[in-house]
Amino acid sequence: MKYFPLLLLSLLAHMATAQTQPVKSTPATKSITQSGVDSLQVEYVQTQPNEELWLQPGDRLNVQVKAKTGLKISLWNQHPLQELPAEQNKGEKGLYVCSYIVQPSDKLNNLNLPVLVDDTTDLYPYTVFGTKTKVTILNPAQPIYGFTQGKMPYMNYGLGADRLGGAKVGYLDSLVRVQINGKVGRDYRIKLSNTFNAYIPVQQVKLEGPSTYPGESLTSSWSVSGDDANGKYDYVRVAVGQRLPYTSYMDVNPSRIVVDVYGAVSNTNWMTLHRSLREVRNVQYQQIASDVYRVIIDLKHPQPWGYSVGYQGTSLVIRVKRQPEKLKLKHLTIAVDAGHGGTNVGTKGKTGVPEKEITLKIAQLLKKELEKRKARVVMTREADVTLDNSERILLLKQAQPDLLVSIHVNSSGRAEVQGTSTYYRHVAFRPLSQALYEEVLKLDLKEFGNIGGFNFALNAPTEYPNALVETAFASNPEDEQRLINPRFQAEMAKQIRKGIKRFLKETRKRKS
Repeated sequence: MKYFPLLLLSLLAHMATAQTQPVKSTPATKSITQSGVDSLQVEYVQTQPNEELWLQPGDRLNVQVKAKTGLKISLWNQHPLQELPAEQNKGEKGLYVCSYIVQPSDKLNNLNLPVLVDDTTDLYPYTVFGTKTKVTILNPAQPIYGFTQGKMPYMNYGLGADRLGGAKVGYLDSLVRVQINGKVGRDYRIKLSNTFNAYIPVQQVKLEGPSTYPGESLTSSWSVSGDDANGKYDYVRVAVGQRLPYTSYMDVNPSRIVVDVYGAVSNTNWMTLHRSLREVRNVQYQQIASDVYRVIIDLKHPQPWGYSVGYQGTSLVIRVKRQPEKLKLKHLTIAVDAGHGGTNVGTKGKTGVPEKEITLKIAQLLKKELEKRKARVVMTREADVTLDNSERILLLKQAQPDLLVSIHVNSSGRAEVQGTSTYYRHVAFRPLSQALYEEVLKLDLKEFGNIGGFNFALNAPTEYPNALVETAFASNPEDEQRLINPRFQAEMAKQIRKGIKRFLKETRKRKS
């Protein structure tokens, strides 16, 4: 922890180069002894969150100080911290807090945030303590830009996280230009629109540095066409002017794909639709905000079959997956994912049999079930190998399956919790997860639910219908005995195959 007796007017200048030793006193300050500092009993000074911060005017700066009770504590600009009543801090005294709105006049550049601590007597002058983490206040007149990099750049809504990671807005193409308007630890905050920020990992952005405003990005004409009759895709091409960030989603009733492009302004005067289209029924656009351009793609079938978004040069291309013409297993490519593997053993029950073994056995049995019906099967793993989820997704991008089923084993901190469940991220893919759920329940497993909006990596792809099956709970003794039984594993594989077949049959019924 750093502390320095300083003049308030020279505080920031000293903070940039200050070390742990006291600064030499001047006639305007009284010297301070180590015992005087110790008497303040300052345990910590930290921001919330306690990480490196880049802030802009208008952002909220939250600060906490734990010290002796009865002190006078303020930020570098003399904005006061309030001591919380002990009953608001689990009975402990001496916690000082403030929530300060950063002002345009505030200046901090990669500094340990200074806090002034005064014992309210004339015995010692105020003492300056600094946070261990650095704070920078950005200048809005000098915007910072960067370009996305890596194979799978992604954006999160916020900084919350659990074992599945933060809730994702979606993925971006590489070399997409983003404006950075903040930073929290290992994440940049990026401005998508005047009302919408997102977060992206620092390692997924290459900084361009301070830059002038690049000017409005005007859209141009559209081209909407498809592969030949035997192909799999239709394409919507929108000239944007530069590689701007975007978000997307699928909707149902009506069946459509919606893509929002941030920073784009409409200058679209026509859209050319070709007779080669098979899945795209109609296209339109809306300027839903001054800096948000919306692409709307209406589909011919009630069941969306997926899509991808990316750039070709500065043209945004939405590749729309056509619904397979023949919805029978023998005409389809089915991807099967055995969860975990290698060093990632997954969960274990009392028997000690790891999840990775159970999922692989069920996946291998499911492959046989599907191949008996002449389906082509793509396995993400066929042995006990370590394979992270990003590698699995990239493998599936290459394979371009018609649908995916991922197989896992569930666990709970309460042994009485049991049953089966299925999961989906995108509402358009719920019918697959629901069909799987109805068939797996026929194994007399208890209901744990059909769960949507699931933030699991293999539920994130939009390119093909996908669902996750949590077969049963290894943490429940009854469920675990079933999971390790080869006969049950074979029955589970059979019911998952029936669930896929049920989905295809139900899709045929509502095909048009």
